[in-house]
Amino acid sequence: MPVGSGTNTKDFLSFFLFWLCMLPAIWFPVHKIRHLFTVKAYFTPIAGIAFFAWAIHRANGIGPIVHQPNTVHGSDLAWGVIKGIMSSIANFATLIVNDPDFTRFARKPKDALWSQLFTIPIGFAITSFIGIIVSSSSTVLFNEPIWNPLDVLTKFLEGASSGERFGIFIISLGFALAQLGTNIAANTVSAGTDMTALFPRFINIRRGGYVCAVVALAMCPWKLLSSSNQFTTYLSAYSVFLSSIAGVIVCDYYFVRKGYLNVKELYSARKRSPYFYAYGFSWHGYAAYISGILINIVGFAGAVGRKVPIGAEYIYNVNFFGGFIVSSVVYYILTRVAGIPETSDVWNEVDVDVDNLHVAYGEEVSVDGVSDDDGIIPGDQKINSSTSKLSAKDKKQPPVEDLLV
Repeated sequence: MPVGSGTNTKDFLSFFLFWLCMLPAIWFPVHKIRHLFTVKAYFTPIAGIAFFAWAIHRANGIGPIVHQPNTVHGSDLAWGVIKGIMSSIANFATLIVNDPDFTRFARKPKDALWSQLFTIPIGFAITSFIGIIVSSSSTVLFNEPIWNPLDVLTKFLEGASSGERFGIFIISLGFALAQLGTNIAANTVSAGTDMTALFPRFINIRRGGYVCAVVALAMCPWKLLSSSNQFTTYLSAYSVFLSSIAGVIVCDYYFVRKGYLNVKELYSARKRSPYFYAYGFSWHGYAAYISGILINIVGFAGAVGRKVPIGAEYIYNVNFFGGFIVSSVVYYILTRVAGIPETSDVWNEVDVDVDNLHVAYGEEVSVDGVSDDDGIIPGDQKINSSTSKLSAKDKKQPPVEDLLV
């Protein structure tokens, strides 16, 4: 590999071999390789704790690690803590948006709630703590700060005995297994699910996963790991775009629709579907999404080396919350001013195809004087044949998916 490419021949070959090993794993649905995640759940934490203990042992205890003098003080330290928090959230930003890809398979909402409520904050806290201590130990051990724990592990190879080299192999295997599971669950399945929603006739989850694998190779990810500043800048930029998406999604479900979804129409591409919006696009959502990006875009320019006002830098330091809040508020205002259909359990007037109307019970249906012998409708529901619309106000009436074919 040429100098200046961001990698070298050894590291690129390692990356390419791992990439090849990923390809067969993408072929199988997640539920068919669930035992891989079971092995990962036991093996990887043990490897991480062993690495943690080994670093402390080599540094002669945790004391020399935690009692190192601060490199920043005052407001710089405070903003450093905030940036660290934002980087941690950014690391999880993709899963915040793609979480429904997996939680939709839960038997009931609590199955998804409690398992994540404890494991995510506790798991991330422990993982971050191990990474911080291991990286901080590098200053004690090698007289230089090494931000990447894997580079610390590489340093352990210098002058290592055969037993130590075997231990490094086992810990490295734990990292590889963790990355394999993360790529499957957080990257390929999520990308495949999104592409399936966009092009269901041509792409399924498996094909989408392979498209993701090709893009992952083409984007030269080793450049993102060339330095700690490059990596955190990438995470922050990642967070800017995903926080706006999360804001729209959360606001739409919890505050605008209040949990009400017309499930059957979600899978319909009819132009008269309440979710077809304008030519298949929700201008409310896109306007709010762009608004959430704009609040951070000036600060992002400063993060990549441009001269920007200090206020923009402060806003960008809390980029995820800034984008999330702005996109949520804008979306809520737009939907209240312009309005959108299907916003509560009292479903409003919606277009229906009267030629395909079938109802469950009630009075006989007639359209333009022609009786529908196959269907009947509740007494307080009537079909307006001139507008071909169905209206109702009674909360106890059957849901629309039971009325429409």
